[in-house]
Amino acid sequence: MARILVVDDDGAIRGAIRRLLILEGYEVIEAINGREAIEIYREQPTDLVITDIWMPDKDGLEVIRELRQISPGLPMIAMSGGSRRGQLDFLHHAEAFGACQVLQKPFKIEELVQSVRKFINENA
Repeated sequence: MARILVVDDDGAIRGAIRRLLILEGYEVIEAINGREAIEIYREQPTDLVITDIWMPDKDGLEVIRELRQISPGLPMIAMSGGSRRGQLDFLHHAEAFGACQVLQKPFKIEELVQSVRKFINENA
């Protein structure tokens, strides 16, 4: 069973993604911020990381950059809310730092599920 680390400071979003991925048959580990995500990944490497961009203690861009150094082949999906000015710039930065996919919130559930399946299957 593939393991996925979901990183978001918004508990409702984290929980919704966790429930969706569990229904799809994945094991899910959660982190409430970037610092916790790095600590968890070092102790329990996962097959995929889904991270928000805007978080306290360590943002998603830092998470992507650090995890790319730790595990160069790790697939990562970045996501972020669509109302902030310059939002697309940050999603483009996430791609430049090593995210395999970027999703602007709100996104369609099927879009996330298809991305997860694609990256898990590519790395199986």
